[in-house]
Amino acid sequence: MQRVFQQSYHVPGTLAANVVIKFTAPMDMQLVHAQAVASNASSATIIIGPSTDTDGYLVESSVGDSSVPAEFDKDDFVNTEFPHIVDGTIVVVTVDYDGASGTAAADLTVVLTFTEG
Repeated sequence: MQRVFQQSYHVPGTLAANVVIKFTAPMDMQLVHAQAVASNASSATIIIGPSTDTDGYLVESSVGDSSVPAEFDKDDFVNTEFPHIVDGTIVVVTVDYDGASGTAAADLTVVLTFTEG
């Protein structure tokens, strides 16, 4: 069985700018699930990908509203496949805090679930 692990990020308060999270993959891994939510009814969107193609894993998608997370899995990922991420890849999670100049997200939470390998 492959080891499963999660990364979670929380930004309290009402966002006034985009949030860009970057980390280096510590091993070969696959993104198997992602979720994002704001505590309010916002217009925020999320993309996920490597630094060379920042929407290469998940193209622009709406963040969940009113504390109900939007969930993304194989059917939502690019090419309807679990993205394989090579050890050393810089992964970028970008949240556009207000989408196309709509309502800014508040109390943003993003959770990513990976398997090793």
